[in-house]
Amino acid sequence: MKVDRTGNPGAIPRRDEISQRWAFPRVAGFPRLRLGQFRQVGFSLADQALSVGGMFLVNLVLARIQSKEEYGMFALSYSVLVFLMGLHNAAILEPFTVYGSGRYRSRLAEYFQLMFWSNAALGLVATTLLLAVCLSLSGIAPQLLPRGSAGLGLTVSVLLSGTLLRRIFYLQRQAALAAVASGIFFVTVAVGLWLTARAHVLDSFSVFLVLAAGWLAAGLSLAGQLPFGKTRQSFLAGEPDYWREHWKYARWVLLTAFVFQLTTQGYYWLVAGFLSAKDVAELKAITLVVAPADQIFIALNYLVLPRLCAHYAAQRMKSLLSAWKWYALAITAATLAFFLFIRAFGKPLTHLLYGGRYDDAAPLVNLMVLVPVVMGVGHTMNAALKAAESPRLVFWAYAASGAVTFVAGAPLVARFGVRGAVYGMLLSGASYTAAMTVGFITRIWRSVPATAPS
Repeated sequence: MKVDRTGNPGAIPRRDEISQRWAFPRVAGFPRLRLGQFRQVGFSLADQALSVGGMFLVNLVLARIQSKEEYGMFALSYSVLVFLMGLHNAAILEPFTVYGSGRYRSRLAEYFQLMFWSNAALGLVATTLLLAVCLSLSGIAPQLLPRGSAGLGLTVSVLLSGTLLRRIFYLQRQAALAAVASGIFFVTVAVGLWLTARAHVLDSFSVFLVLAAGWLAAGLSLAGQLPFGKTRQSFLAGEPDYWREHWKYARWVLLTAFVFQLTTQGYYWLVAGFLSAKDVAELKAITLVVAPADQIFIALNYLVLPRLCAHYAAQRMKSLLSAWKWYALAITAATLAFFLFIRAFGKPLTHLLYGGRYDDAAPLVNLMVLVPVVMGVGHTMNAALKAAESPRLVFWAYAASGAVTFVAGAPLVARFGVRGAVYGMLLSGASYTAAMTVGFITRIWRSVPATAPS
């Protein structure tokens, strides 16, 4: 017969009691970990692996079937998408995550509906602008217009909406649904690539249509799980000054989105300017081999950032710092393990992925894998500063990194080619982490002793 903690026979342990029973021992200075948290991490890693896996599959297929010059042009079009996703993150996703996890958590359904329609409007603007640029370049300088640009213009609104779909599930603490959405996306993309390849229409234009079809399928399948129900009032009716607060936060993130490109995507354009599209393809190919490390960052950030925001909103600064310690420890362990894996298997893995087409660039993989190692802890401090509503400090860290790209990255690319681009990324990443450390100590670490215990 089952007996609860009070000794009552026949009682079934409550869910929180089970969670406590399966909790790991507390380590001094760190919060207690529970089995449910590891399960959420698993769902988040699966979500990130499947969502990015679809993008990776597209890049892998094109790298194998297209010439290096054609794939290099696609990589430049893809870098435009990454830039737009950065702007979208600044304008919609990051304020939504920070405020939705903190000060507006009790009104999440109303808040989501405002962000949903704002996202739709932003997507329409992006589509209009991209198609207008494509139309203009087609008449003035068609040789400067990658074929994939038109596909990006037609689908950018859907591609940006896919990130919002997954983000709302994290704010609802439903990482499993985010993983389901990404699973639907991945399967749809894989089938779409197979069909377009069989029909001999697979190129840098059609792949954007395939990617959009993946997120459309995911969104339609899970539409019933989104908080679209009727609410007591519109969000703005209760928060008439919201957009002023939104802009106060988002302005720094928007500036960061511009300078962030100099740390990573800017090197593709430097290589294109100083070298050739073929060299862009080689840089993109080796970057994809080490990309899983970045996806670990993102997967954990989806889980950790809402919790950090909740701690800050309740002014539990000691709890915020304790959660950050686990985050930094996990990232450090993951990047070092990934570094050792790539050092051991990087070259044969590159050969296997690309069928030997990029073997001449494979030696650079062992150097490129140092970039996530250098930037890993910086990313954890980035999340803590965002949670503390201090995007200005994050901006200055990326600004320092961007300055290094101009001062050191450009000369390195001109002198050493693709290898110089990797050297530049390492220097930019190191300056980013150093600047982020200064901001973190100033804003987070020094504030903890003056706060009440969590």
